[in-house]
Amino acid sequence: MPIVTGGTVPEIILRLENVVAEFTTQEGLIRPVNDVSLSLERGSTLALTGESGSGKTSIALCILNLLPHPGRITGGRILFRGADLLTLGSEEIRRIRGREIAVVFQDPATGLNPVLSVGQQVEEAITTHLDVSKREAKARSIEVLAHAGLPDPKEVVKRYPFQLSGGMAQRVMLAIATALDPQVLILDEPTSALDVTVQAAILEDLKRLQERRGTSILLISHDLGVVAKMASDVAVMYAGRIVEQAPVLPLFDGPRHPYTWSLLGSRPRLDRAGMGPLTAIRGNPPALHELGEECPFLDRCPKATSVCRIDPAPPLSDFGYRHSAACYNPMYHEGSAVEVA
Repeated sequence: MPIVTGGTVPEIILRLENVVAEFTTQEGLIRPVNDVSLSLERGSTLALTGESGSGKTSIALCILNLLPHPGRITGGRILFRGADLLTLGSEEIRRIRGREIAVVFQDPATGLNPVLSVGQQVEEAITTHLDVSKREAKARSIEVLAHAGLPDPKEVVKRYPFQLSGGMAQRVMLAIATALDPQVLILDEPTSALDVTVQAAILEDLKRLQERRGTSILLISHDLGVVAKMASDVAVMYAGRIVEQAPVLPLFDGPRHPYTWSLLGSRPRLDRAGMGPLTAIRGNPPALHELGEECPFLDRCPKATSVCRIDPAPPLSDFGYRHSAACYNPMYHEGSAVEVA
């Protein structure tokens, strides 16, 4: 997290205010993004975490105006450096996309064009936004591939995607995304398909890149280990809603929402070796087209009471410095212990 000195308020470079995204399906209306508000500080990393299908990737698509048909954004604002991205025309948003806000999606194999060389693809990202010569674009492509941690980038530019390992392909995607020094980098499960050794190396490269360029990162991941290593702040999503937000250490040390508590309790830990099987979260996430007005975690919650069934879904409530959770019966903590009342 950026260090705040002399009472300086951190600059918010990207803010989502009450964003709602909808899809009309044969089963009914679904909202993968339901009244979501988030703030990303300049130079920091905000992690979005939660189970698959909770709406994390949909948020990234909303920011970039890439929500697929028949999806549409029906409410809220997305402010980038104070300007609402939802009010911009198609040409204006295209100038921002890739130049000032870049994204790396989950599967590098589908993100790279199989019939173009690596060099051609990196150069295309550069020449689309900058008026530079072919020679300058080629030199810059070699430079960004080197910064992405690829050995012998002069040879890598000649290769095609099928000649790359999974780790190399992901580094190429990172090179393309960072070629123009974007102010915001969205990473959607950037290491989920990689082995742990390659994953660790790429995460270290990302941290160095952020320190060198001051890039703000929105990290989307269900891997709590990656979140703990990379994030300054964390937002936990469930069924399209933000159910808890906090700086990373307070959230891991004292989760307030039962869902966050359950997520942390189900993760594998070295200090739990020999203590039996992992604790799973009971039940399954709800179908988004069947959500009622009550808390979406109701049927799986270890602390649900009658108020959770009668009253509407709870709003986010404050639990201390920048820590909020949407729960009528939050977890009780004493020190670092977590107890179910």
